[in-house]
Amino acid sequence: MDWLEIKEFFKDTIKIILCIVVILILIQYVFSITTVVGESMSPTLQDGEVFVLNKFRYRFTDIRRGEVISLKYADTKYLIKRVIGLPGDSISIRNNKVYINGEEYIESYLPDHLVYDNFELSSLGYEKIPENMYFVLGDNRENSLDSREIGLVYKDDVIGKVSIRFWPITRFKFV
Repeated sequence: MDWLEIKEFFKDTIKIILCIVVILILIQYVFSITTVVGESMSPTLQDGEVFVLNKFRYRFTDIRRGEVISLKYADTKYLIKRVIGLPGDSISIRNNKVYINGEEYIESYLPDHLVYDNFELSSLGYEKIPENMYFVLGDNRENSLDSREIGLVYKDDVIGKVSIRFWPITRFKFV
């Protein structure tokens, strides 16, 4: 090997290392992989499906109603839920329908036959959702650990937006 070959080898090695570092940073701070465990988001998301989670999105944009997010719950558990209530909203559930600020919230992604308990935000000690807090529900309202039980979710506990379902490959979809 001559000096030029050695120099090229080191340049290529440094490029590879830099690419690996960039990929690791993206994985750590921008994207991660998450798996649905349980039926709380059924029929939208199924047990065992695997998603790409966009952890960077909410650094620059607000969380929006209807988005599916991943959030920290307790010290070791993560949940996937749908954002229903935003800061400033009043939430109630009556006769299997969600009301936001007194208006019925149409949820076309839910099956018609769901039956679940009535709920008032005041049962959590709030008249309106405070700043930097959100009301989340699972799509399977009959069987979901969500804001009705765990309370409002702090923005700091939101990990990111569920963005791409990539497994099983037959159900690939941008969420």
